[in-house]
Amino acid sequence: MAHAPSTRHAFTLEVELAPPIDVGETPHGRRRVIPITGGTFSGPDARGQVLPGGADWNLVRPDGVTHLWARYTLRTDDGHHLMVTNEGWGTRDEASVRRISAGGGGEPDGWYCRTNPRFEVGEGPYAWMNHTLFIGDLRPPVGLDRVTIVVHRVT
Repeated sequence: MAHAPSTRHAFTLEVELAPPIDVGETPHGRRRVIPITGGTFSGPDARGQVLPGGADWNLVRPDGVTHLWARYTLRTDDGHHLMVTNEGWGTRDEASVRRISAGGGGEPDGWYCRTNPRFEVGEGPYAWMNHTLFIGDLRPPVGLDRVTIVVHRVT
């Protein structure tokens, strides 16, 4: 009989963001493009920099659920590049949104956002990431210019 999956901390991403580009209301909801301008990541599995040039093509659906779909690249401290596609779903209450917009941060009780980061990596010491499942916990932001995602490796 197989054992139940468990998780362990892989690394934490501190992602820097530019102001959102508001596309507006679309047939699917309110679309925003949130440019990724940099950042860092560190943990037991890897550490390095978040490279500028990615973005989150964010959609707030009419039912209030946020669908995030982000693509960006990481560079490890030992010089390897990790391509990331991070997709997930989130809900938050309006009080949390107002606090975040004012720079006061969200409250964990009014916030839920889980993601599934998928990695595309060349041969080398991080190739194992190509066939490993990860779960991301996007924490309530303190402001609009950065987010923290705690990435767990499913074992």
